[in-house]
Amino acid sequence: MASFHTEYTPLEAIPKLRTELRDSFASGLTLPPAFRIQQLRQLARMCQENKDLMADALAEDLAKPRIEVLSVEVGAIIHRALHAAEQVPEWTRPEKIEVDTPWQKEWDTRLYRFPKGVVLIIAPWNYPLILSLQPLFAAIAAGCCVVLKLSEVAPHYASLLTRLLPQYLDSRAYRIVNGGVPEVTKVLELQWDHIFYTGNGAIARIISAAAAKHLTPLTLELGGKSPVIVDPASDLTLAARRVLYGKFNNAGQICVCPDYVLIPAAAKPKFIAALQDAYKEWFPNGSLESADFASIVNPTHHARLKGLLDRTKGRIVMGGRVGEDKNGRMVRMELTVVDGVREDDALMEGEIFGPILPILEVRDVDEAIEFVRARPHPLVLHAFTQDDDVRRKVLLHTTSGNLVFNDTFMHLAVSELPFGGVGESGYGRQFNKWSFDLFSYERSYVDIPPHVEPGLSHRYPPYDERAMTIMTAATRMKIPTDEVSGGGLEELF
Repeated sequence: MASFHTEYTPLEAIPKLRTELRDSFASGLTLPPAFRIQQLRQLARMCQENKDLMADALAEDLAKPRIEVLSVEVGAIIHRALHAAEQVPEWTRPEKIEVDTPWQKEWDTRLYRFPKGVVLIIAPWNYPLILSLQPLFAAIAAGCCVVLKLSEVAPHYASLLTRLLPQYLDSRAYRIVNGGVPEVTKVLELQWDHIFYTGNGAIARIISAAAAKHLTPLTLELGGKSPVIVDPASDLTLAARRVLYGKFNNAGQICVCPDYVLIPAAAKPKFIAALQDAYKEWFPNGSLESADFASIVNPTHHARLKGLLDRTKGRIVMGGRVGEDKNGRMVRMELTVVDGVREDDALMEGEIFGPILPILEVRDVDEAIEFVRARPHPLVLHAFTQDDDVRRKVLLHTTSGNLVFNDTFMHLAVSELPFGGVGESGYGRQFNKWSFDLFSYERSYVDIPPHVEPGLSHRYPPYDERAMTIMTAATRMKIPTDEVSGGGLEELF
């Protein structure tokens, strides 16, 4: 991973760029569904025709294994962009709204979904391709113009996309800003019609404050400490393999990564042994030098993770070694498991965002649930169990953006379900039509025909008893008694 620096966008060019996009949006360029479909297909074509260059760029930035890039990032964008292109005619079709009130039956009532306008997407470094292009294709489908702020921490990808995007997409509607703190600060001084940010809570607060000055709506895809609850009666070997798979992806540098494990003492030895067995099977010579295991993004993040290992009071039971990349930089770290971690340990101070998995001992599943409830709402809560009573407890007595039973990471492949956080883990939902909806707004349409005027004449003064009777009818509605049947918590499971 050679040192590399992509050319930053001049600060004085950023307001001009935004103005040009506002003019394009005002012209109606992006409104026709045919334009959106063509641009979505072009986005898929860009990824397909340049997949090798993209894999090379991410190998330089993060030492990402090629199979991860092509399957999790490039392939996912191609599939989802083409699906969105197919669905644009349906998503944009005006919806006839049937009204229940008899005297409104002759009104023309519809619902339109229009683009919000010129939107800002701020992408992170950990999955720089999918986390920049996924919100981009959603904004294209919705008919928005887009400024895409790429992460300076993944410079090879940023440089490649800056070169490719204008070759495939219409530059009148879609532009890139590159840079660090000064550039993103300049971008946030401007008014946008929506901001989509993926990253951490500290930066999200800065972005939220900037957006509040313009009353700009936000989508925040954050993270936090996503726990794993292990029922001791579950298949511990399978649970260990699936948890380790979730921690292994991108060396744990992903917001949905299992951050820590809560497991009863009796089940812990078998679970840890299964983690160790899976590690030996996947990495016979260790993960430190393996081409199938990603690097830490840069020495700064590596030092942070090494510091956590140095400060933990837990016991390393797997991995723990650190090393250099081919250029002599300290950015390699083994897939590591730490046992005996307590809630006040250094590893529990914040999101780990790296290949370290703490194991915390709990009395039972109920104590694990209480542990999760006492902390900020995670982006994902994982639980391994085959017991419906345990599933019900976890579902009804915890809060998380996403709830996944008996696996990790793979829920991201289910595009038919919405994805997003709650509370500290963010807000807003994406995937398929939920992504389209993020960048659209619902515009109500009512046309009241002239011939219904006699039925509306009572609204005009001077008011008489007839007007009073008609216009206050709702105040006399019959309210049902409080005797109800059903509707208990069992209805929610």
